[in-house]
Amino acid sequence: MKRLEGRAALVTGAASGIGRASAKIFAEEGAWVVCVDRAKEVEETAAIITKAGGQAIAMIGDAGSEDDVKRAVDLAVSEFGGLDACYANAGISGDWTPFLELTADHWLKILQVNLIGVFLAIKHSARVMTPKGKGSIICTASVAGLRSGAGPAPYSASKAGVINLVTTSANFLMGTGVRVNAICPGLIETGMTKPIFERARERGSEGKIGQLNPLKRYGEPEEIARTALFLASDDSSYVNGQAIPVDGGLSSSLPVTGRG
Repeated sequence: MKRLEGRAALVTGAASGIGRASAKIFAEEGAWVVCVDRAKEVEETAAIITKAGGQAIAMIGDAGSEDDVKRAVDLAVSEFGGLDACYANAGISGDWTPFLELTADHWLKILQVNLIGVFLAIKHSARVMTPKGKGSIICTASVAGLRSGAGPAPYSASKAGVINLVTTSANFLMGTGVRVNAICPGLIETGMTKPIFERARERGSEGKIGQLNPLKRYGEPEEIARTALFLASDDSSYVNGQAIPVDGGLSSSLPVTGRG
């Protein structure tokens, strides 16, 4: 029996990277998947799944828009009869504008997608999950939400907000049977991190990417997707209100100059 057989799932940010990998593995495990992204490549994600024998539909929409989030959830209900798992994965990083030069507009843009968008996904997913007494909502946070050094200030603060939102919403949904958890990825090769990898390859220092974690390597989108699958499935039926780092061990240590 596939772990998500006969279940409906929604994945935001599904046009590429972690979102596409997660949509694919959900479908491979039997889920009917609504793939959402504001980039047109989300249609390619759904086509890849369909070609492989899975079931998926694409929707172009903005994860930070309440109308679009509601429409995506309603699409899952109308097309697949409900919603069992929602992966609120969509996010933007912003740029490395110096801290003292940041404006309120910088912050608002990031928070609208990364934090308010996640709230909207939780709100509208829970709306259809609670009558069934069961459901799993997964959110992409980041190691940047745990400690400084992994992203610009607005991005890092937005991801810290996601972690807190997961813990609070899990408790606000107490007794409903709906679980809410977060994944905190470390350095993963995605469209968002593409500039980092491109610069390293141009310098010939690709082998140093990820050297600060105990595994001494960067991660792949599929490694995050497998954690999302665990959280979406009944394998994690007693996991709730948690933020799980998937970072090669990066967040397990404070900065050190050596071991001895």
